[in-house]
Amino acid sequence: MTEDRPDRGKTRRVLVLGATGTIGRATVRALVSRGHDVVCLVRRSPATAIPADLDEPPGVSAGASERIVDLTDPVSRARDGIRGESFDVLVSCLASRTGLPEDAWAIDYGAHVSALRASRDAGVTRVVLLSAICVQKPVLAFQHAKLAFEAVLIASGVDYTIVRPTAFFKSLSGQIERVRRGKPFLVFGDGTLTACKPIGDDNLGSYLADCLDDAERRNRILPIGGPGEAITPKAQGERLFALLGREPRFTHVPVMLLDVIVTVLATIGRWVPALAAKAELARIGRYYATESMLVLDPASGRYDAQATPSTGSETLFDHYARVIRGEAVAERGDHAVF
Repeated sequence: MTEDRPDRGKTRRVLVLGATGTIGRATVRALVSRGHDVVCLVRRSPATAIPADLDEPPGVSAGASERIVDLTDPVSRARDGIRGESFDVLVSCLASRTGLPEDAWAIDYGAHVSALRASRDAGVTRVVLLSAICVQKPVLAFQHAKLAFEAVLIASGVDYTIVRPTAFFKSLSGQIERVRRGKPFLVFGDGTLTACKPIGDDNLGSYLADCLDDAERRNRILPIGGPGEAITPKAQGERLFALLGREPRFTHVPVMLLDVIVTVLATIGRWVPALAAKAELARIGRYYATESMLVLDPASGRYDAQATPSTGSETLFDHYARVIRGEAVAERGDHAVF
């Protein structure tokens, strides 16, 4: 792989999808800081989740170009996005907003397949894809959609790196305000059913940007977590209370309750489509309540914290402390459970 070394540090034209999410913005910052020419294809539609205090969705990071496109429309993607220009690398942090089947297959699979085809026509020979570690044990529509595109990418002939991170800080920060208001921390079961090695946006963004120049990451599927030991929801709650100077208080939610909710919504959803969608969201919630976000040992069927690689320097508890001090904002996004 020594043939890749002369390219280390080379400036590239990089096409980025999913640049306005928290991880996307961090990735764009990392790419720009490394001197790359970054062009972001941004989707703006009625479905875009806009915070109540903003008139427009958050823009891309400074130093990058933003082009508004309909990623599901080949005409818009070519006319408004690629514009007949040449690019070297495609980096995607794009994901469906809800995880519902129609959304997942349109974005996690369809939009990515179309973008891959268009970017190859524009000269792209390298793709860095942000996937998810939960596709190791696929039972949900968005997981199957992500895996389907991973297979297309691997078979495409372009050099690829597929990064499967564990939990994100934003998905584990939804209870900070709840606890601040004096309420107990919610856990499923006894709070130790699952564990994860959460990774911060900036650490993950840097990892993704470094994939452009690291020959050892080429044509590989890479699980990645944050620094430190794997932590359970109970440990998250205990540390949050400690940072706030309060005695830990927990409310234990039985997993069986989620099973009942899924069954009821799915049954009624046969006649009421809106409830069928809620049933799928409940299935997603149950999955994350019962499955660890760690490397899965295929031989034993167990999650292995030691086999889950770590990167970066910021821990979830560092993030909690910064949020409590007002130095950071807990951006929960579309997939927050609480």
